[in-house]
Amino acid sequence: MLYSPLWKRLLILALCAWGIFASAPNLFYTRVEAHNDAVAAIGEGGIANDEQSAALAQWPSLLPSALVNLGLDLRGGAHLLAEVQVADVYAQRIDALWPDVRDALRDVRDQAGAVRRMPSVPGVLRVSISNPDGMAAALEKVRALASPVASLTGVGQNDLEVTADGQEIVVQLSEPERVATDARTMQQSLEIIRRRVDAVGTREPTIQREGTDRILIQVPGIGSAADLKAIIGTTAKLTFNPVVGRTSDAGADPGPRNKLIPAVDEENVYYIVAEEAVVGGEELTDAQPAFDQNGRPAVNFKFNVSGARKFGDYTAEHIGEPFAIVLDDEVISAPTIQSHIAGGSGIITGNFTLEESTNLAVLLRAGALPAKMTFLEERTIGPELGQDSIDAGKIAAIIGIVAVGLFMLASYGLFGVFANLALVINMALIFAFLSAIGGTLTLPGVAGIVLTIGMAVDANVLVFERIREELRTQKGPARAIEIGYERAMSAIIDANLTTLITASVLFFFGSGPVRGFAIVLGIGIIASVFTALYVTRAIVEFWFNWRKPTDIVV
Repeated sequence: MLYSPLWKRLLILALCAWGIFASAPNLFYTRVEAHNDAVAAIGEGGIANDEQSAALAQWPSLLPSALVNLGLDLRGGAHLLAEVQVADVYAQRIDALWPDVRDALRDVRDQAGAVRRMPSVPGVLRVSISNPDGMAAALEKVRALASPVASLTGVGQNDLEVTADGQEIVVQLSEPERVATDARTMQQSLEIIRRRVDAVGTREPTIQREGTDRILIQVPGIGSAADLKAIIGTTAKLTFNPVVGRTSDAGADPGPRNKLIPAVDEENVYYIVAEEAVVGGEELTDAQPAFDQNGRPAVNFKFNVSGARKFGDYTAEHIGEPFAIVLDDEVISAPTIQSHIAGGSGIITGNFTLEESTNLAVLLRAGALPAKMTFLEERTIGPELGQDSIDAGKIAAIIGIVAVGLFMLASYGLFGVFANLALVINMALIFAFLSAIGGTLTLPGVAGIVLTIGMAVDANVLVFERIREELRTQKGPARAIEIGYERAMSAIIDANLTTLITASVLFFFGSGPVRGFAIVLGIGIIASVFTALYVTRAIVEFWFNWRKPTDIVV
């Protein structure tokens, strides 16, 4: 008789049952996916329409509904490679510094004389003083505006580099601050892109940094690369600027420190607005689609404390004057201030459709991209190509399972049947784990599954060959089985541990599809060891205790 503790047998049975139960939804992928989409669309306490009710009915709510997410190469979708224009951030930082520099130099006006901003390249501020004898005092005042670099690599250094060039003060970001700014810009861009993509309900996007200033974006299930660019390509930079004038001349000179911006809803109308915004979109805390007093789609917005104060102060001081709501260098609205707007909330109106107001709210809520992006590569992968990959993966997996199954049957007879049954449970466990963790299956992941099929029987081969050796030494069948599993265990664990280490290295140092392959391979290795050492043995023990054979053939 072969005997294992009852708790061990129950635990093995429970894990196998869970694997089969949790992986089953993937056999009905389309139906379960429609059910999950309907559940997400309805939300808590929502009322389902007829279409959603039909989708809910496709899969029982009592059954598990977690699915393995399909990657871009299996599902189809959009691929973009974007380059972030990090130099734009330098120019924005320096332009925003000019009012502070001007105010600081007022304290030494008696020494430095008249102060004037001079033309310069983007990212460099040049300020001339009329009295060169006051240059030392002026430099000291401007250098006092510098702050320590907020990064480990820039410890002990300031963020501004202030030098003298004749009668001009030259201000620019220091090199350590540029490095730190690049890192912050890329991190902020990644986070904002992720929030924008997540807001439209796509599944398992791949958004990662490539090199120093590039971002790879892969979104399965989206219509095209153009749709993806529409979601993330705009900076959604919102500002509220004072209106200086209005003209129909596209070539009009706006004057110093002003800029000419076209109106979105008015043909051949251009607004002259001040370059310095009263308040910016970075101080927005919320934006939601709404309707104006005439029932037309609009967007409600709310500022943080500092934005609310600045917005309230400006509207209190400029009642009766127009101000421009500027989105991505276009005036979307230029209302006249009727009264003091306190509380930091307001509404953006325009000739929006409901979809446009919803998308604008999503973009504003996600935040403005810190810099513009140039798309170096864009590719749309149709669902038909993804289906071809799925079909090819299925064929490869089926061929692998059949070939391995026939080999095991031919080599080990009834024990080969036991190994094949454990192989099926192994596949179920892999898909159950991937579904449970929300893993994404890509084409390399399919290759990992096919590889796991071949590796899964290696452990069984070691055990069965060891049992054969024990039977040749005239040991009884029960004792031969026990010794076979005991003495093969160390070799099985050693062989799979080295492969697991390799999978771990691929996961931590790889990216994209390589990591997907590593995840599937790692899960497959763990499942293979479990099924070979415990599931197959449990099946063999059950058969042996049931039939009680006096002799066995392996």
